[in-house]
Amino acid sequence: MSDAFWADARSRMLLDPTVANLNTGSFGPWPRPVFERVTELRRRLAEEPMDFLLRQLPRLLWEARERLAAFLGGDPKRLVFTTNVTAAVNIVASSLRLASPGEILLTDHEYGAMHWCWERAAQRQGLAVRTFPLPVLAEDPAEIVAAFRDALSERTRLAFFSHVLSPTGLLLPVKEMCQEARRRGVLTMIDGAHAPAMVSVRLDELPCDFYGGNCHKWMLAPTGAGFLYLARGSEDRLQPLQVSWGWHHDHGRLDERDEFGSTPRLRFLEFEGTRDCCPWLTVPAAIDFQQELGWDRIDARNRALARLVRDRLAFLPAATPENPKLGGYMTAFRLPENADAGKLRRGLWDQHRIEAPIIERPDGLLVRASTHFYNTEEEINRLAAALSKLLD
Repeated sequence: MSDAFWADARSRMLLDPTVANLNTGSFGPWPRPVFERVTELRRRLAEEPMDFLLRQLPRLLWEARERLAAFLGGDPKRLVFTTNVTAAVNIVASSLRLASPGEILLTDHEYGAMHWCWERAAQRQGLAVRTFPLPVLAEDPAEIVAAFRDALSERTRLAFFSHVLSPTGLLLPVKEMCQEARRRGVLTMIDGAHAPAMVSVRLDELPCDFYGGNCHKWMLAPTGAGFLYLARGSEDRLQPLQVSWGWHHDHGRLDERDEFGSTPRLRFLEFEGTRDCCPWLTVPAAIDFQQELGWDRIDARNRALARLVRDRLAFLPAATPENPKLGGYMTAFRLPENADAGKLRRGLWDQHRIEAPIIERPDGLLVRASTHFYNTEEEINRLAAALSKLLD
């Protein structure tokens, strides 16, 4: 597409013009139509809460559930809305009962807060948490599947891994990994924080037991929109984090749409009392916005930007494989051993107004660039120049 097309698309985003925002991998900025929609919904909620929550919300909630489920290739009757992927993982980790003694298996690149989540679950149930090293610069997905297969043991009760790794943007072959786990009777939960709208997610084709995700990153939905997906056979394993009006429900119609915009099974896990559901209800607007631009066009644009990042930051060793089967729109680079994380963070922001995370890993520091369609060549050049100066 022409530069004019993408310039117009960028103009439809709420962006601080002084900032080079290369961090959609943490939080996506909002398109103007998404901001306007969530603001409209909150105005309705503010004006007449009873009418909104009791009469308008059920229809809007079911519509949002159907739209998100269709986008993700799943069944709306298996999709629980959550605040974010952290809430989704906590529902599973806090209520799932696993046979002890045994272990919970994680890759060595999982998000720190989620590692802690499984640590607590293991402590409560007399289990161990074990990590296995990923071949992070693998040239073929089969190398990752083999490493996972070798890491599974008779003690493994559950395996937890990301669809897209937060530190490096490595795309894991999650379908094949889940198949390996299922052959051994091991439960699986996928952390899909970065996957929706970056890679194709077809939930009903994934042989996992649970899948959690965020809508506030690459989907560009409002903060507060996440989900938990329940695979067939895993529906009755969980308990809600908070007990509210969904606790007592009609077990004879568990998966029938109810008068609340849910089903009894979903409401059991989803309803936490009075809350602002407007981020969930705005998910259709976020889907519509990028759908109008064209998903294939966005993918081509984002991959071209990622290649440009590799070119401009070629003075640093890449920490993300080049194979398109193993990566998406996030590209990480290794920083020199003598680099100071705090100094780099302060320098990128205070001196250059650049949003790009410096990630501290056991094997050294990384800098990660997340490029979405609204980013520009000038912003990537700006990052390259800033890093060259700060590392000099």
